[in-house]
Amino acid sequence: MNNFALGRYLPLDSVVHKMDPRSKIMIMLFMMISVFVPAGVYGYAIIALFVILALVLSKLSIGYALKAMKPMLFMMGFLFVINLLVIKTGTPLIKIGWFSIYSDAIYQTLYVVVRLLFMVVITTILTATTKPLDLTLGIEKLLKPFEKIGIPAHIIAMMISIALRFIPTLIEETQRIMNAQASRGVDLENGTLKEKISALLSLIVPLFVSAFERADQLANAMEARGYNPNKTRTRYKVLKMQAIDYVAMLISVLVMAACFGIWLYV
Repeated sequence: MNNFALGRYLPLDSVVHKMDPRSKIMIMLFMMISVFVPAGVYGYAIIALFVILALVLSKLSIGYALKAMKPMLFMMGFLFVINLLVIKTGTPLIKIGWFSIYSDAIYQTLYVVVRLLFMVVITTILTATTKPLDLTLGIEKLLKPFEKIGIPAHIIAMMISIALRFIPTLIEETQRIMNAQASRGVDLENGTLKEKISALLSLIVPLFVSAFERADQLANAMEARGYNPNKTRTRYKVLKMQAIDYVAMLISVLVMAACFGIWLYV
């Protein structure tokens, strides 16, 4: 858990780190739309090229980005088992007695896993190359026009930023509680189902208590400093788009357009 990647900022000197947070957020949105377009293998190949280029330009290794997938391995395994039991279309690949594994079950699982992989890696690139405060400012600036219809841009941006910021903190807290429970003889891996549920409760309850305590401390600290989300605020750092931001957004739009084109005409 100490190697958890999602939500953790890495202070590297790269082109992507220097980009405007607004452009990176927009690029992430364009790529998320592209991921959900059913463009097949060709569309995913184009997205993969874009993601690899982004990793290279941000000086992040593919291994680091893939670390964010570790917490989702159980969900992927569960999804795979469900698809094997439910999907009964396509070509039978393996037959064991009454049970058969069909090609569509494998393809559907791979389809979802690849989508999930792209979403996690794209989000990891964003959080690893953007400081939480810059991310907050970028989200707030993008939501600013919606304040005319009553959407609280600053409050939404602050909530998203705090949530992303505390993902690594909660993971580290989970690891600390697991180590503490293990030192008291709690076995989280072995034992009967009842024993595992009891051991899991001994992890979840203190984790929730710690999370609420941290939230209370953060609220008290913000209140003590006179934080008021409804007040007019000035900024020391003013965001300014550079040429690289426009070029990167244009490329992401072209990727999205290519995925739509493949879906509609191929």
